[in-house]
Amino acid sequence: MTRAYSLLSGLFPQALAVNATLRKPGVAGTAPKGAVGRCEPIFRTLPGGTAVGKFASLGLACGLLAACAEQSTTPGAPGAAAPPVTAVTASHKVGVLLPMSGPNAALGRELLAGAQLALADNTAIQVDLHDTAAAGGAAAAATAAVQAGDGVLLGPLTSGDTVLAAPAGVGAGVPVLAFTSDVAQARPGVWVMGITPEDQVQRLVEQARHDGRQHFAALLPNTPLGKALGNGLQAACRDQGLGEPAIVYHGGTPASIADAMRQLSAYDARLAAARQTTQAPAAPTPVAPAVPLTGSANRAATLPPDLAVALNANGPQQPPTPSSAAPAETNVTLGNPPFDALLLGDTGLNLKTVITELNTAQVSLPAVRIMGPGLWSAFATKLGSIRGAWYAAPDPAWRQGFVSRFMAQHQHAPRPLADLSFDAASAVRAAAQGSSGVFARDVLTRPTGFPGVDGTFTLLPDGRVRRALGVFEVLGNGAEARMLSMPAPGSATSG
Repeated sequence: MTRAYSLLSGLFPQALAVNATLRKPGVAGTAPKGAVGRCEPIFRTLPGGTAVGKFASLGLACGLLAACAEQSTTPGAPGAAAPPVTAVTASHKVGVLLPMSGPNAALGRELLAGAQLALADNTAIQVDLHDTAAAGGAAAAATAAVQAGDGVLLGPLTSGDTVLAAPAGVGAGVPVLAFTSDVAQARPGVWVMGITPEDQVQRLVEQARHDGRQHFAALLPNTPLGKALGNGLQAACRDQGLGEPAIVYHGGTPASIADAMRQLSAYDARLAAARQTTQAPAAPTPVAPAVPLTGSANRAATLPPDLAVALNANGPQQPPTPSSAAPAETNVTLGNPPFDALLLGDTGLNLKTVITELNTAQVSLPAVRIMGPGLWSAFATKLGSIRGAWYAAPDPAWRQGFVSRFMAQHQHAPRPLADLSFDAASAVRAAAQGSSGVFARDVLTRPTGFPGVDGTFTLLPDGRVRRALGVFEVLGNGAEARMLSMPAPGSATSG
């Protein structure tokens, strides 16, 4: 089964309470907003609109790494006599910035285990652990690591902690590989290791462009996730030499979704053009009047076959009343909308409303390729009404080797967050050169990237990270989505 992956670790402060989510098998939960050491959420919504916490993974057990707790240290505040560090210290010491106390301690130990697994057989590299939940927080932890001579920093966990920790690393010329997915934290010297909305959209746009799509649009919720997807679409179109995409945000109500779809799809103009065509003089040969279709039969006759089947899956039904002020006409065949690829960002009940409005506006294949977030992988079997839609996510097969190694050592399956720390430590290991102990920045940003838990990843000079995500196609009829393609081995989508 395709798993719903991180996709958005540490992006925004919206999640369920940590006690509720941590008790669910396979769910790495998050603390409430404002909690000390808060672990930020991904935006995953299960069918029916239920939100779950960050990095939820289907079928993966969540456990604690008690053995790692014995290895944690509690750094004190920097001593007054400690001299400031202004240049990179030649060292094979790797500073690890994670919460080792407080509500996210178990998560911190899991990421520590991932990093240690990547460095297990390299005795030349020393792990220097600093607790971001201790007094002084992430800023004090990063400062202590730099003053201890650490040559590179892995972590911290969240976007907020990255804001606090990054200045110490940047000021000392020490690379920072943070585990957040907030692309706003990316800059030269600070890399965002999480799978971001931008990663997903870049991959989708690349695949759609190869499919011949040239005109992109997006109907997105006015939420942090929606904004991140919209920004990602703008960046992807710019990076790949395409025109500016048309993006409309909705407020989450049926009426706002309907109005946004009418605006984006140029529904009124298309309807007027279709009416003008149907008002042309009739052919001189009289024909017997046709019996008009009503109800769901009329709607099915004017919809693409896949959507008609979906609407009538439970027998004849009355078509839903449009939410917009002006009633939609279903007995007129409209021309194509002004785009040939459409990005959506909704899940749950709002996605159901969006699909209804897609039907009303006659937006479907083959004229328009529908695309969405990797969160759809959690319920792809239920998306038959948009059969042929795409989403981008890691290939689950890639992760199996890492899971086997982790389980052999720790007797439980790793949480997906551990993927990030393993990948970051693997890149650092490759960048550790010779007895000098210098972590070569040009190796960190090598164009060929690094083989990661979930596929190849590349650290770009501007702090972004590109991952080789697969593109999956929704099949419907209860079937799992199928993977259409992966980037060429050894490369990730360029940015």
